[in-house]
Amino acid sequence: MTRIPDAPHEVLRIIERLEEAGFETWAVGGVIRDALLGSDLGDWDLATQATPQEVIGLFRRTVPIGLDHGTVGVLGKDRTLFEVTTFRKDIETMGRRAVVEFADRIEDDLARRDFTINAIAWHPLHKKLLDPFGGEADLEARRLRTVGDAGERFSEDLLRVLRALRFAAVFRLTVLPETWTALCDATGQLDILSGERVREELMKVLGGDGSPSAALSLYAAAGVLEALYPELEAEGEGWLDALVTCDALPASQPILRFVAILEGALEDRSSSAPTSRNAAGIMDRLRFSNADARLVSRLLDATPVPTAEARPADRRRWLSSVGSDLVGPLGKLALAKARARHVVAGADTDGVIAAWRDVRATRSERPPLTLDDLAIGGDELISLGHTPGPRFGDALEAMLDRVLEDPALNTVDHLKAIAVEVLGSPGASDPGRTAEEDAE
Repeated sequence: MTRIPDAPHEVLRIIERLEEAGFETWAVGGVIRDALLGSDLGDWDLATQATPQEVIGLFRRTVPIGLDHGTVGVLGKDRTLFEVTTFRKDIETMGRRAVVEFADRIEDDLARRDFTINAIAWHPLHKKLLDPFGGEADLEARRLRTVGDAGERFSEDLLRVLRALRFAAVFRLTVLPETWTALCDATGQLDILSGERVREELMKVLGGDGSPSAALSLYAAAGVLEALYPELEAEGEGWLDALVTCDALPASQPILRFVAILEGALEDRSSSAPTSRNAAGIMDRLRFSNADARLVSRLLDATPVPTAEARPADRRRWLSSVGSDLVGPLGKLALAKARARHVVAGADTDGVIAAWRDVRATRSERPPLTLDDLAIGGDELISLGHTPGPRFGDALEAMLDRVLEDPALNTVDHLKAIAVEVLGSPGASDPGRTAEEDAE
């Protein structure tokens, strides 16, 4: 008998309650697939004969997650949320979404799923596996195929094209010829998918288990990159470097992995436009948040870290220009890129490592790097008798420039002297103002 770990107590309690009320209920989805693979189990999702209103009537603590889709969240005693979805069957599909209605049989629900490996149900109470499409055998043979006709499955929901490539990469599955052909045929229609759905799928690739390069290579082979990311050049040394760099970065930081792909794949383009400008089109289409878009733009536009031979002042100026929040991410990117060049071309990594060691040492000295770090600011200049004017900013920038060159100058007396150089003596007319402005 197939061995699947015992379900959590709260899952068993929910199933027992539903079945005692006369509603057949099964565990479905990724948790069953992962159990058969021997992988760590994720969330337990349940499929049931009960309608959403009947589920709500049976449990005291519920959350209406997606009533239109038949899904109710049931809170366990430990406040874990379990999704319970009514059996469904497709009535009409349109490539982006399907019109469904509730069904009475688990077999109907499994028949509408994308791939055989996801069309398996487990009954934790009866220890029964329901596998009408041979998903368990496909997992054992490491193959990926659709439930039923591949062309129909992809036309029903084009996001399945991206899911197929992700599953194939993560679980090391071979996409069977019929499924692969239908998948490639469908890539020309991917532009009808919403940017949000495409982004979410990409972030699963970049932030998931395994090597994202495997899925991204399949993206390129299937024509997905050409369809969804025409700005990227998925060939050449830059692309190979990007893939290896991406794999070397932590899965916990998918945005950094995204930047690695953009840097490598956009570098091969002959366009004179800045990399961040090219990337902006992708991020806008995929509806990235403004915060993520700004972060990616800053990372792409950041100047390279000074070499180990650079002066300490050069490192301080670099730290000041990129901002303290980018130093860590830029370090991870640079070191990952260096390791990639070592893997791809046998390049020496000692220089990059030494440069970042020096940057860390400079940063640990906590030198003044911003206007806020200066011993005096605009308010102090006013209190010293300087008249506010358009040259105030010039004076502050001049003070910071001198201090970056020599942190020992960050004293009140030294900075007052620099201010006088730019603004003149306290009380004198601002050398940047006209006589007419002084007379106002």
